[in-house]
Amino acid sequence: MERQIVMDSSSSSELVREMMEVIETVGSYAGFRVTQRKECLNLVRRLKLLVPLLEEIKELDYSVSGLGLALNSLLNLKKALLGAKKLLKNCNYGSKIYLAMEREAVMCRFHAVYHKINQALDNIPFDKLGVSIEVKEQFLIIVSTDGQDRYSRFSMPHRIVFTIGTIPDYRHGIKQHREMSGWLCFLIEFLQVELMRMQLKRAKRRTDTQDMELAMDMIVIFSKKDERNADIAILERLANKLELHTIAELKAEKTAIAKLVKQRGGYNETMHQIVDLLGKFKQIAGIDEAVSLDGPISTRTAQTCQSPLVPHEFVCPITLEIMTDPVIVATGQTYERDSIRKWLNSNHRTCPKTGQTLEHLSLAPNSALRNLILQWCEKNNLELPKKDNYASSVNYSAEIMEEISSLVLNLSSSQPNVRRDAIVKIRMLSKENPENRIFIANDGGIPRLVQLLSYPDSNIQEHTVTALLNLSIDETNKRLIAREGAIPAIIEILQNGTDEARENSAAALFSLSMLAENKVLVGNFNGIPPLVALLKNGTMRGKKDAATALFNLSLNQANKSRAIKAGTIPPLLHLLDDKNLGMIDEALSILLLLASHPEGRNEIGRLSFIETLVEIIRNGTPKNKECAVSVLLELGLNNSSLILAALQFGVYEPLREISISGTNRAQRKANSLLQHM
Repeated sequence: MERQIVMDSSSSSELVREMMEVIETVGSYAGFRVTQRKECLNLVRRLKLLVPLLEEIKELDYSVSGLGLALNSLLNLKKALLGAKKLLKNCNYGSKIYLAMEREAVMCRFHAVYHKINQALDNIPFDKLGVSIEVKEQFLIIVSTDGQDRYSRFSMPHRIVFTIGTIPDYRHGIKQHREMSGWLCFLIEFLQVELMRMQLKRAKRRTDTQDMELAMDMIVIFSKKDERNADIAILERLANKLELHTIAELKAEKTAIAKLVKQRGGYNETMHQIVDLLGKFKQIAGIDEAVSLDGPISTRTAQTCQSPLVPHEFVCPITLEIMTDPVIVATGQTYERDSIRKWLNSNHRTCPKTGQTLEHLSLAPNSALRNLILQWCEKNNLELPKKDNYASSVNYSAEIMEEISSLVLNLSSSQPNVRRDAIVKIRMLSKENPENRIFIANDGGIPRLVQLLSYPDSNIQEHTVTALLNLSIDETNKRLIAREGAIPAIIEILQNGTDEARENSAAALFSLSMLAENKVLVGNFNGIPPLVALLKNGTMRGKKDAATALFNLSLNQANKSRAIKAGTIPPLLHLLDDKNLGMIDEALSILLLLASHPEGRNEIGRLSFIETLVEIIRNGTPKNKECAVSVLLELGLNNSSLILAALQFGVYEPLREISISGTNRAQRKANSLLQHM
């Protein structure tokens, strides 16, 4: 017999007060990470709907016999709310990189929180507590996660169907039929359970395109051996998605990672990947420092002036060091020249301190401030670090702009050697920093370069397409290059150019297709078949560039069908067989995308491929196994016979092992597959 807990007014009021404080606290969180922001806001909104219930319970008469049984349910509800608070706090203050890498695990925690809240609400004895029907109706909203708060038809036992419009309409109907309150209580409980089951099923089936982009971007970043601008573009895209592109955001991420390492008791493989990625983000943001989670923000402590007497006007907002070569940007803010150059060279067009967009990227020396700094140092017996390049750097921008203007004019020269030299120089300048990319575009370089893509000289074509690849890193230039009609010409070079020209054409299509409208253009201009040809017959780097471009393009639904019809799947299967290429993860990532298309499933779902997947699941690297299990799960959810085939090939034991010792994502996928079996 279940033990009854005595419930009095003071204990219940305290319990209710604590739960309302939890809801108030989570309602104050305002920094949810972008990868979980939607889920967090939905959960907070639904938790707030519990407030009417808690307020009504707080006012109940606890002298009525039998109400003590409600305390267990309320205690369980409090535990569920504390679990929700812990999850939301982690999503508000935790490492953005970690939360992106472990998004599926975090989603499972959201499901678990909803399940626990649902269980606690199921066990509350509403009739004994005397809770009003209006309050009970709130639970219909709490358990829904579609974000609409609107419900249509639900099957009821004995073929009963009840249609609910908006919640206000529903309440109006209840008030007219109070005598049916007993049946409505049953209806509420039934709908509560059914809605929870439905939303959990929807969540498990849901495929988030952005998640797949993030996963593929990380695969590319961690596997790339060559440092080309296309890879920098992927890093910049990741940094923008994760909101890790300002100095303040990067410092906060470093603090969050340090806490995470401490909580985990030290480093493991995942922590090393996170720290490595943070270091790359710092580099593209122009922060020249090693990532040390135990030390101060800047590693250049020998140059940092710690004296509180240093006027803050003398300190660079980026490095927090006294400036030796102060320069003024378009917003009027002053920075150390080297630091702001690194910021601008990382493709930023905003002022680091104010966040305002810079109208131009010219840097004006702040001679008056430099003289004040020198006078202050002399007065306080301090010596600034020597800068040999100070005088020569003052007119750098003006000289470069003049040179670029001359080179752009030479692109139209009637002398082949002059034209070729201009293209080669522009290729080099466009690789160096974002200022040059903007200057070249502003001087009309892009239309002239696009015209040269069709020039009957393979060497000219190679340098031109590479220059456009470098220029396409800039978001505005992506649109301008496409608008000038470059995509068909790049596809032509991809088909008929030199090996290096074909590689860089594929990389250029990848860079341009980061914009959704350009994905459509590349598909419409029949750019996928030559990428498939490069995937089949290209060099090692060419195959990698083709795979990356095909993945990006296949995020578009129409392009999935085009990729399948172009014969993408056979060369991807070949990549799985050739271990020396080291492209198993890339191939499986594309196959996972294509497996979401009926035509792709039909072609992929052959016994020989299932056998290959099982072999990878048995003997691959941890990442290989994770990708292979994901593909098998996608196929198996749509065709149970493929699961039976995998079982015949001996997948069960390796799956059980992965479910215990694989990567976090692999464990979740393996468990889902085992449950499906």
